[in-house]
Amino acid sequence: MKNLASVFLLLIFFSVLFYSGCKDTITGDEIDARIIPDTNVSYSANIQPVLNIKCANSGCHDDATRAASISLTTWAYTTLDPNVVFPGKPENSRLVWAIEGRSGVKPMPPIGYATLTINQITGIKTWIAEGAKNN
Repeated sequence: MKNLASVFLLLIFFSVLFYSGCKDTITGDEIDARIIPDTNVSYSANIQPVLNIKCANSGCHDDATRAASISLTTWAYTTLDPNVVFPGKPENSRLVWAIEGRSGVKPMPPIGYATLTINQITGIKTWIAEGAKNN
């Protein structure tokens, strides 16, 4: 009986150890703490995680829901839609207009959802200014 209890405790210990090391999701607080660089902004490292957490995972701009017919889950969906990003020209990009809350465009995210930080907005604008590359 004592051996069975020891085996059970070891099983619990290794299960906790395994699952605690398997964290593959980023929380909103963690994404807000990340700093997007002033230059050489990477879509995969800097922009996609923000768009996924703040826009797609909220159940709005994912592939299934496509609020306003826009999905922000991949580089292709984000940049190849002329209604979203105008590579090289953030001032002409609806994504920028929405995240800055410009007049005439529905501000994003809507009230009640986690807003983007100034660093995230600046990072998205820089990424678009640098050509909205799939890097």
